[in-house]
Amino acid sequence: MTALDTFVPLTLCVLTVSDTRTLETDTSGAYLAEALGAAGHVLHERVVAKDDKYRIRAIVAGWIAEPQVHGVIVTGGTGFTGRDTTPEAIEPLLDKAMPGFGEMFRHLSYSEIGTSTVQSRAFAGLSNQTFLFCLPGSTSACRTAWEKLIQPQLDARTRPCNLVGLMPRLRE
Repeated sequence: MTALDTFVPLTLCVLTVSDTRTLETDTSGAYLAEALGAAGHVLHERVVAKDDKYRIRAIVAGWIAEPQVHGVIVTGGTGFTGRDTTPEAIEPLLDKAMPGFGEMFRHLSYSEIGTSTVQSRAFAGLSNQTFLFCLPGSTSACRTAWEKLIQPQLDARTRPCNLVGLMPRLRE
């Protein structure tokens, strides 16, 4: 049995971007924190922050600077309104974009919300050997992204390949 045949628990952070939610009313962040824990991963920190691109960037930059943090999931702020600035906050931090994530998310969500999926600017990438996933703010969108994309890719047992299997090579 190789290491890739065994589940590897990762340490993850969850950031909810919202001008209206609190930790008590944040169903999307609560879902993600519960789901990652149920999958066997460790929640390092969960924060709710207002839609302010500099505050969002500062929080995520702090997390990616911590060597024990393997991934960050951001929910909210990926739409088209004037206050939606998650892509503008996070994209400058990326060392590498993961274009297939956003494309696949919109493909999957099309069956759930139809053409409204074109309004999503969901994306993912890599920053300082830390995986970043940015999702819409709805709990159903977070569920779709977690169950169909993120959870399988953060499981070393997923075949033919997964993000965990790449981790030893990220510093090359």
